[in-house]
Amino acid sequence: MKFIKTGLPDAYIIEMEPSSDERGFFGRTFCTKEFADQGINPSIVQANQSKSSTAGTLRGLHYQVSPQEETKIVKCIHGAIFDVIVDIRPDSPTYGKWYGETLTPKNYKMMYVPKGFAHGFFTLENDSEIIYFVSQYYSKEHERGIRWNDPFFSIVWPGVPTVISERDNLHPDYSPETHLIKA
Repeated sequence: MKFIKTGLPDAYIIEMEPSSDERGFFGRTFCTKEFADQGINPSIVQANQSKSSTAGTLRGLHYQVSPQEETKIVKCIHGAIFDVIVDIRPDSPTYGKWYGETLTPKNYKMMYVPKGFAHGFFTLENDSEIIYFVSQYYSKEHERGIRWNDPFFSIVWPGVPTVISERDNLHPDYSPETHLIKA
């Protein structure tokens, strides 16, 4: 696996390095030792899968606050997504900055989302599916969200969402006071 820095501290794009032959390919998508060698939290307690039927679907921006802050490893297993992370750690040198990357099954890329980051994605193809591994169990009490088009972050999405949940569309604008990292 290759670990590529995103420009946001602690956040990486992880590229699988497949070995191919006449049968297809084989590659590692996770290795506790390789993650730990990069200083990445290798703890995984839950794996989730999400399918979006329509291109132009936007999900996010989501995160959990302490003590249930989570890291995520996001991989697209069908279709294509534009995956976005936002640094909402007030003491970070990249506070308020975002990073986006296209993830597809063919480019073998995964996004590592550190604690203190919000996460969301925009589907680029119909029937896009992701699988993501998280370091904490889901906790409704600790879940938070930021509206996808919050002017504080000025995220440049690859299109205008055609499908978005009412909940995600109604998330409030970001402010450190209302989106506490600590519960």
